Amino acid sequence: MNGLFEPTRAAGLKRMQDFVPRAGRTYAEGRNSDLGPDRPSAVSRLSPWLRYRLLSEQELCAAVLEQHSLAAAEKYVQEVLWRTYWKGWLEMRPGIWTRFLAERDDQRERLRNVRALEQAEGGRTGIEGFDDWARELVETGYLHNHARMWFASVWIFTLRLPWTLGADFFLRHLVDADAASNTLSWRWVAGLQTAGKTYLATDDNIARHTGGRFAPKGLAKRAEPLTEAPVPAASPLPQAGSAQGAPALLLVTSEDMAPDAALWRGADIRGICIAADPALLWGDRSRGFVAEAARDMAALLGEMSAGPVKQVDGLDAGAVAQAARAAGVSRVITPYAPVGPVAARLADIARALQGEGIELVQVRRDWDETFWPHARKGFFPFKQHMGRLLEDMGLTRT
Repeated sequence: MNGLFEPTRAAGLKRMQDFVPRAGRTYAEGRNSDLGPDRPSAVSRLSPWLRYRLLSEQELCAAVLEQHSLAAAEKYVQEVLWRTYWKGWLEMRPGIWTRFLAERDDQRERLRNVRALEQAEGGRTGIEGFDDWARELVETGYLHNHARMWFASVWIFTLRLPWTLGADFFLRHLVDADAASNTLSWRWVAGLQTAGKTYLATDDNIARHTGGRFAPKGLAKRAEPLTEAPVPAASPLPQAGSAQGAPALLLVTSEDMAPDAALWRGADIRGICIAADPALLWGDRSRGFVAEAARDMAALLGEMSAGPVKQVDGLDAGAVAQAARAAGVSRVITPYAPVGPVAARLADIARALQGEGIELVQVRRDWDETFWPHARKGFFPFKQHMGRLLEDMGLTRT
């Protein structure tokens, strides 16, 4: 596994503690600079731990706002909340994920200039910076957030490759590959997410924010927004269940690998099953990170649970049913899985378990329950609620 991201909760907590003092002015002033993978950075590089919830957004924001006022750390807290916003937005429009998958497969099938795609993915386009980021992504599983935007813009507007294939390239290589954040960010650059609003990478901007490392030539001068069928209106959030009730098995998936006690408050947990299925992840980087994290969490949760902890390689109805029977329960609770492969698999498992007299209940974290309902429109209306909601959760200082 890449040494940049040690896949344990302890390593995530250590990185969080080291970063928190820099979450105010240092982050705000340096967050757009990408000086290279081996150079110090103002960003936290916590995304893999947040993606799989080895760290939660709530505990990160609580740590930041314990040392900084919201005004001082607003840029960083806002960055964390972009992740929350994307998930809530897609949760109310799951058809956009389905549309992406269908368009990706169709465009890959119909693509005529396969060589151009291979050159872009292999970092052989001749475009300074872009080629370096393509190789850095494949080699490390990570890119600075600003580099991701530059890369997507060059892919779409200079190379004129299908955006869905670029989003798929990221999914297959990022350690923190995520259905919502990745797909919707690519849509935003392309002018689809906020209709008509695109992001254009320029040689001046790249040179300035890479400390002169790169000064690419021949970039597109215009970014005409892509078009698509109308985006459906937001639908109500799916109902989540309650952890309270009959004795239950706790099922842990790659969508939420460190469920804290608050998530199952009042539940009678008789056993834990950790099912980090590599088939539900996109690339070797994410699979390797999650596999190691699952072993780490099996040990940690074993210390917290009075019942047995079982780790299985596949997330399927048979494995879950067997774990439930071993724990002597007919009820399974699991942290809510947002739109993506795990959510689709859990829907299938719930139907299969029901036929065996086992109930599967998804429980949503307070953080998601608080913020997701406000992701009905754009991010800026969402951001207007940020201070009040953080205060309601007791995370801001008076």
